[in-house]
Amino acid sequence: MIDTSLLISAYAQGIFPMSLEDGEIGWFSPDPRGIIPLDGFVVSRRLARVVRSAKFEIAFDRAFEAVMRACAEARDDGTWISEEIIESYVALQRRGLAHSVEAWQGGALVGGLYGVHLGGAFFGESMFHRVTDASKVSLVALVGRLQAQGFSLLDTQWTTPHLEQFGAIEIPRDEYLVRLAAALAKRCQF
Repeated sequence: MIDTSLLISAYAQGIFPMSLEDGEIGWFSPDPRGIIPLDGFVVSRRLARVVRSAKFEIAFDRAFEAVMRACAEARDDGTWISEEIIESYVALQRRGLAHSVEAWQGGALVGGLYGVHLGGAFFGESMFHRVTDASKVSLVALVGRLQAQGFSLLDTQWTTPHLEQFGAIEIPRDEYLVRLAAALAKRCQF
């Protein structure tokens, strides 16, 4: 297991771990860095209708480990979410520093995401869905929570076409580190 204090220190410096193919842990700080500006979050009209329909029950931190395991299973290209990573983030969650947003339907976990929270920064790690739109609705719920609690940084690590539809952008690492320092100085409750 990765020591919790090492994880906290790494995130505070803009560095995060991933399990590599050989089982070792690699540490990453991409340049450029992907973020979703909280004041520039985009929700399509179709997705807004899905959110309003309340077809999903949204919960926070009800099934953190189950969300992590579902994220690991959802990846068909191998996974960077190894048992060591799961154990490490479950330990962070017990300390109140890692959180899950979950979409439930008919009593079943059908989508969600998880990440790490330090100060006014949320570091999104992974998301999954078993029902169409479940992960997207979870992301909308996350952003609503972060905005309501005064967070200033939603880190996505990298950008993807999927995240770009929500307003994800890339910024140089130097700019990211400035934004990270400002976010870490805030005292936000998740």
